[in-house]
Amino acid sequence: MTPKRLFNFFAIAEALTWTALIVAIILRATGVVDPGVSTIVGGLHGAVFLGYGVSAALVGVNQRWAVLAIIGGIFLAIVPYATIPFERNRNRDGRLDGGWRTNASSDARDASWFDRLFRWFISRPILLIVTMAAVVAGIFSLLLWLGPPDQWGK
Repeated sequence: MTPKRLFNFFAIAEALTWTALIVAIILRATGVVDPGVSTIVGGLHGAVFLGYGVSAALVGVNQRWAVLAIIGGIFLAIVPYATIPFERNRNRDGRLDGGWRTNASSDARDASWFDRLFRWFISRPILLIVTMAAVVAGIFSLLLWLGPPDQWGK
């Protein structure tokens, strides 16, 4: 799985789950489906949303995007369908091209502790996947514990 394929997958999946969530909310509001359906679809969308955020951060670091581009890319997931133009822009500009940076290059940034740690994880995909899944599960669990966003702080 290349950085490009990973990012494209999550950007499109995030937009598709937005569609499913919007449809489920409309169907719930009109009484066509049980409210539990929108809860399930909302949970699925939430998991894909978090997966998109993790993949945007991971691919952004790998592809050496500017920090603001990484943060912006993550926050675009809040806006329905905004991941698609961002993904298209990254593809058009070639910012998704190339493989995973598993070896140090002559780039001075590769000597930093962060890049060494990043390459160490990228070189161990099973450990990386387990770690990222644990991060997503932890954030997802925290958000479930907090409840719906309109109830935060109450």
